[in-house]
Amino acid sequence: MQSAALTVFLVDDEPLARLRLRSLLEACVDPRAEVVAEAGSATQAQHWLRDHSCDLILLDVQMPGADGLQLADSLQQQMAQPPAIVFVTAHAGHALRAFELEAMDYLTKPVRRERLQAALTRVAQRLAERSAMQTFQATQPGELEPEQPVIVVSDRGRLIRVPLNEVLYLKAELKYLTLRTATQSLVMDGSLSELEPRLGERFLRVHRNALVAKSAVRQLERHAPSQASPDDGSDTQLGGLDLVNAEVADGWAVRIAHVNEWLSVSRRQVAAVREALADRGS
Repeated sequence: MQSAALTVFLVDDEPLARLRLRSLLEACVDPRAEVVAEAGSATQAQHWLRDHSCDLILLDVQMPGADGLQLADSLQQQMAQPPAIVFVTAHAGHALRAFELEAMDYLTKPVRRERLQAALTRVAQRLAERSAMQTFQATQPGELEPEQPVIVVSDRGRLIRVPLNEVLYLKAELKYLTLRTATQSLVMDGSLSELEPRLGERFLRVHRNALVAKSAVRQLERHAPSQASPDDGSDTQLGGLDLVNAEVADGWAVRIAHVNEWLSVSRRQVAAVREALADRGS
């Protein structure tokens, strides 16, 4: 049985660019994709999304008025479960910001069908895993008691239940998330913005790319550039402990219990981390 086609919303101020994407999408067969609407600006896109939904937005970056990055940011803030976003642009320089906004992929023009097909595959996998997780949780209410919440991770076709009280941190790694426990690291699809509301008060956003269990916070330090290891490609360490984020070497960092790893802390989150440490000591 053939799976349903992905519903796609094209947002690009150039009609010819949208026409080319339509043609490429028609040539993609696994998964299939159906264009449900087009918009020439971020404002038009927001108007359409108020009354309609889609699986995926193929989004240009540079457009008149608000750009694609601003649109993606607003959707993350306004929607509990926004559509997947794949940026399609002639400018490669925005890739880092795009992935900070949890884009599924970043394609540069002229787009090749193979790259577009790979992006569609990732979106389809995300949707399938989300559906499987919801079904799994709905069909086993007796095991998923409120006091024993879990995160369900899809690993090579298997669904693994990780008790939330075993999770030390979740870290965004461009297109994926790393879930860290004291004994293993699991790679999962998804985004921090989707998980954060479900995790509640147990977890603290220490950086744009990391959520840490408050119970795993052990130490907060500020590190000067002189403490970083040379730029020779070797792993950065502090006192024999792994620095998970390269920027830890110049800024605030928090030590994670059980695994001897440091994660960088943004300046605006330093006070919250200090509060978590104080609560543990009280």
